[in-house]
Amino acid sequence: MDRIVRGAVIQATLCCDPGKSVNVVKKAMIEKHVELIKQAAKKGAQVVCLQELFYGPYFCAEQTTKWYDMTERIPDGPTTKMMQSLAKKHKMVIVVPMYEEDMTGVYYNTASVIDADGTYLGKFRKIHIPHCNPGFWEKFYFRPGNLGLPVFETRVGKVGVYICYDRHFPEGWRALGLAGAEIVFNPSATVAGLSEYLWKLEQPAAAANNIYYVGAINRPGMEKPWNIGEFYGTSYFANPRGQIIAEGSRSADDVVIADMDLGLIREVRNTWQFYRDRRPETYGPLTAP
Repeated sequence: MDRIVRGAVIQATLCCDPGKSVNVVKKAMIEKHVELIKQAAKKGAQVVCLQELFYGPYFCAEQTTKWYDMTERIPDGPTTKMMQSLAKKHKMVIVVPMYEEDMTGVYYNTASVIDADGTYLGKFRKIHIPHCNPGFWEKFYFRPGNLGLPVFETRVGKVGVYICYDRHFPEGWRALGLAGAEIVFNPSATVAGLSEYLWKLEQPAAAANNIYYVGAINRPGMEKPWNIGEFYGTSYFANPRGQIIAEGSRSADDVVIADMDLGLIREVRNTWQFYRDRRPETYGPLTAP
């Protein structure tokens, strides 16, 4: 039986000089995204996911304590509260990737999930934290996530989240499928020359291997003064067969829309019996330190 859900993923260039105060940069990026969310709503989107650390630059290109001021409490901070109002107004599920303060000095790369009536459902904290060239110094900013791999019951279906570097670790994709995820969003910030050859390999493969929809989001454009590489956009949706069904611009702001038939998940799983034929009793080494 068809279950059509219209999804959107939003990619956005940096619209403010990061040399300005954190509050000025944050305000400009939030205002920009409010308008893009409105565009998604006008296109009929029922669920939308924003890009990683949506309200700022990819500041992990440097190691500067200034950016600690980007943190907010979740769900009690102002951005989550505002997004709850927008979700209710647009009758839209919203996945909001932010920089979370758990306590002073303990910060996470987090995505909150808000239902279409404005209810805060919970959050996912990025599990795998990179620290590598050409400028992904994330261990300076984030503690590894400690909330596991939750799947959220939303108005549109069961939604999971994985964040950026997490996508290179297949175990989490499968755990989300075992927990019932029908749509998994992966908000990212990744540059050409490092990961682009994997961008349309890993996530469609995850969609096919685990037989659900994947929404992959990457910010576009160059970000000065760091210029660590081109954030190459091309956000997309992949279906449970691993086929890309909608794709965004490489270099510009974009609201990428796809109609996802969640009924296709059952059809494909009844063909490819990956869940039936699993052999978890043989996978012990995967959890060995």
